[in-house]
Amino acid sequence: MILAAGRGERLRPLSDHTPKPLLEVAGRPLIFHHLEALSRAGVSDIVINLHHLADKIRSAVGDGTRFGVKVQYSFEAALLETGGGITQALPLLGDAPFLLVNADIYTDYNLAQFPQTLPPGSLAHLLLTPTPAFRDTGDFDLTDGIITSRGNSYVYCCIALIDPKLFEGRNPEPFSWTRDLLFARLHERIASATIHRGFWTDIGNLAQLEDLRERLSLQTR
Repeated sequence: MILAAGRGERLRPLSDHTPKPLLEVAGRPLIFHHLEALSRAGVSDIVINLHHLADKIRSAVGDGTRFGVKVQYSFEAALLETGGGITQALPLLGDAPFLLVNADIYTDYNLAQFPQTLPPGSLAHLLLTPTPAFRDTGDFDLTDGIITSRGNSYVYCCIALIDPKLFEGRNPEPFSWTRDLLFARLHERIASATIHRGFWTDIGNLAQLEDLRERLSLQTR
């Protein structure tokens, strides 16, 4: 599943007329990079949640054929945040663990290397990176591959393998899957992690978008 419904307030005015997933990076819309990476990793079925400027994303991506995947959409009449958006999409995602990717990130991580199954006892496996300089604080601390607590050592890269059982009893209403589900259960040792030490950034504001564009431009010169 690709989370692509957000409004992108901090990317205004660009996001007023172009949804954040369609902002161009290295000559292509951001979401195209994710679809291509997922396809290269062997993912064949993808669900994308939509809200802000939904028709523009649907028109650009289509049914996924051009990327070698099948795309289905979960439209949110009102924005449901990450947790509510996933909960609403569960009937399309099925009962097996699914890969989750936020549309507003960019990384050189090879998704083909990400685990396809969850370790015993785990309900989520996250990709983490050492807390980068542009972040004031981190998200998690890690012990022997298990996320043990909130902390400043690592930042969540917005890529995860999740067991749908994590959402049992939840309704499709606005909530954050990390804040409202994961954080409260870390003491149960239900979350494991892979560490990525390569390049990763989120794209939360105009400065980050321009920094990423400049970095990728320099790489191609």
